[in-house]
Amino acid sequence: MRLGVLDVGSNTVHLLVVDAHPGARPLPAHSHKAELRLAQLLDDAGAIDAEGVDKLIAVVHDALQAAEDKGVEELLPFATSAVREATNADDVLARVQEETGVALQVLTGAEEARLTFLAARRWFGWSAGKLLVLDIGGGSLEIAYGIDEEPDAAVSLPLGAGRLTSGWLPGDPPATDDIRALRRHVRAEIARTVGEFTRFGTPDHVVATSKTFKQLARIGGAARSAEGLYVQRELKRQTLETWVPRLSAMTAEECAELPGVSEARAGQLVAGALVAEGAMDLFGVETLEICPWALREGVILRRLDHMGSDATAAGALP
Repeated sequence: MRLGVLDVGSNTVHLLVVDAHPGARPLPAHSHKAELRLAQLLDDAGAIDAEGVDKLIAVVHDALQAAEDKGVEELLPFATSAVREATNADDVLARVQEETGVALQVLTGAEEARLTFLAARRWFGWSAGKLLVLDIGGGSLEIAYGIDEEPDAAVSLPLGAGRLTSGWLPGDPPATDDIRALRRHVRAEIARTVGEFTRFGTPDHVVATSKTFKQLARIGGAARSAEGLYVQRELKRQTLETWVPRLSAMTAEECAELPGVSEARAGQLVAGALVAEGAMDLFGVETLEICPWALREGVILRRLDHMGSDATAAGALP
């Protein structure tokens, strides 16, 4: 069947259309994105303002039209940290459903981490052993660890690249004192959780998902996206440590000129790099591998698993 997953994130609203059935690899058929930056549309009370809600509804309408045009049979809509943490989240969800018919499922941070972990596990397979998975979004950092498809530990921290940029780095380029303050904050937040993971032992494989990690890897010399999903892409901590001070001294316009960096995300790159560097350092990671699959694929895989279970229960499968 043709599935659509509608991801209302802190930076973008992304519709991913795939052809899929239980037991098969989902095949991407269409991608529709809108840069909404919900995390930056919060008012002083932490609510998504009226303009932001109007924009969200318009973008969801556009995504629904795209889904219809591409023949989507089932839509899986969800929202992450920007909506989850908005003080008027219930009102926003109700209005979106009333005006579009879409009932957004708000994922918890732990659910984000677990679903992203599932996607990484399926991509790398059982031979990868114990996985440590890192994901930097616009609003949060997800960390998960385990040897099975369900992680032994999964946490979400308020360390998204968009959130930190708007809250800590007002300058362009950022002021040196602001960079130092953010670096201390990031490392203190991550350090509080390290013990939850290290008690399970050293991971066999460390992987990262998200646009931030992909951009940092590309800056460090990884293959272009045009070279395909199956090219191995890595990010080394030594390379990242070399780039962090350089990125910190650059304007958003200058960052956008770097290979693989989009203009829309360029302003968040410094904050994202500080989170990536802090996580790799505190977890003792020298090299990580970029995983092409992430949260959206995890949502799709979980839905396909449920479809397969339902079919088995109905006697359709041996």
